[in-house]
Amino acid sequence: MGSTQSLSDYLIQHKIIGIYGIDTRALTRQLRSVGAMNGGISTEILNRNEFARQIQATPPMAGLNLVKEVTTRKIYEWSTPTDAAWEFRPENGEQGASLTVVALDFGVKRNILRRLASYGCRVIVVPANTPPEEILKYNPDGIFLSNGPGDPAAVIDGIETTKALLEAQKPTFGICMGHQILGLSLGAETFKLKFGHRGLNQPAGLEQQPVEITSQNHGFAVSPDSLGADVEITHLNLNDRTVAGLQHKTLPFFSVQYHPEASPGPHDADYLFEKFVKLMRDNRK
Repeated sequence: MGSTQSLSDYLIQHKIIGIYGIDTRALTRQLRSVGAMNGGISTEILNRNEFARQIQATPPMAGLNLVKEVTTRKIYEWSTPTDAAWEFRPENGEQGASLTVVALDFGVKRNILRRLASYGCRVIVVPANTPPEEILKYNPDGIFLSNGPGDPAAVIDGIETTKALLEAQKPTFGICMGHQILGLSLGAETFKLKFGHRGLNQPAGLEQQPVEITSQNHGFAVSPDSLGADVEITHLNLNDRTVAGLQHKTLPFFSVQYHPEASPGPHDADYLFEKFVKLMRDNRK
């Protein structure tokens, strides 16, 4: 509905390489047997073996900290809510008024910030390597751990900062990378998925509870066997039974592997923002 140009024109305008005319079934069979791997497209290197050597020399995703490449370089405040012309607004849009959320930017999606602002929250976005004592100077009512690219276990600064912030027992909400960072900060481990979860129709839930249709885009997951006794699984990806949500049993920390703010995407999980706001209000001192 919002298209203003062809895909080809868009790629040319933004200098993005695209490819067509390949045997996608053969590519799918290769990926399904081997798993996700590095690949490349070139209009300059036409020698197959030479190009393969360059691809093989590219660092694997496991162990790669990409957060430092995408995090904001400066602290800023976000106040723009969701555009009502494109998305729904919360019924109780001011319930987060007067609440301050500090968002650690591991590669944050703007629509997450819009959703928090739509609930009336004051949102302060900080670089991923911001010291915890600097974050706590804002006296936040809650901490948000954002999505982001790369291997979560390689984001050492983010993990150490989150560990320190958890000691303050502020309500904490993580999405995607933030979910993994929270798990790692609580003593769990993560691993690389053979097949990443991509798409707008991933089912998540547990037995005896409603299934949520969710948007997911990640290649790592929290190992369920590494979770401590004080952490419980709240959601599983129902396609492969990997951990899709967790929470601390006694402290106000929770996270999900999927994207409740997805736009376009399903709205089944938007209640999680309301849950976060309620936790902040209930824990306000």
